[in-house]
Amino acid sequence: MSDRTWPYAALVAHRGGGVMAPENTLAGFREGVRYGYRAAECDVKLSADNVCFLLHDDTLDRTSDARGPAAGKTMAELACVDAGGWRGAAFAGEALPTLHQVAAWCRAQDMLLNIEIKPCPGRDEETGRRVAHEAARLWQGATIAPLLSSFSDSALRAAQAAEPQLPRAFLVETIPADWQRLLREMDCIALHCDHETLTRELAADIKAAGYQLLCYTVNSVERARELRSWGVDSVCTDRLDLLQPGKLD
Repeated sequence: MSDRTWPYAALVAHRGGGVMAPENTLAGFREGVRYGYRAAECDVKLSADNVCFLLHDDTLDRTSDARGPAAGKTMAELACVDAGGWRGAAFAGEALPTLHQVAAWCRAQDMLLNIEIKPCPGRDEETGRRVAHEAARLWQGATIAPLLSSFSDSALRAAQAAEPQLPRAFLVETIPADWQRLLREMDCIALHCDHETLTRELAADIKAAGYQLLCYTVNSVERARELRSWGVDSVCTDRLDLLQPGKLD
């Protein structure tokens, strides 16, 4: 059972700025601040030369002007990619940021961060370890550390072994029957799940066991309020324009 408190906000901006800007970019984080958010989520993986950078997919095709697997490119190559033009001319030239750049920005803006460890195929443990080390270094001395989460239990276990003091959350679509064992083994403080798979009864069981709950991706005010009434601590949303901080409860 977790005995750590939950310092993160009730509303978390999905992939930096939800649908308000290109995902996993500093432009997205800027939108989060503009809408009054004080917590965001992003996806972090490794470049070919082991730099931690932000990208959700295994390939660059969907969210940039480049093509092919991201795992085969160095950070110098990735830095030349336009990760914003696909969302419109206003975002053209937006870069794929490194975790170092995001950490500097978040700390300057007092923005809390949920780092989803998103390994490229075959790099789960290495990514978990390197992301944890980098997060610990970049947030050294911070009052509130970033929250590490992952769908990959091997990545999360590697992060646990590398930097056990950093808070962790296990990320799932459907909550497994052995959720309590998994959270205990990985010393997690929270479970993150698809809101559509959560029931009021499951939420009550998870909270009674002493864990925090985050649900994704919640884009309705009505649904967000319902989840909060069930004891859900945070909801991750794309609709920063609809779900406004301080107006859920």
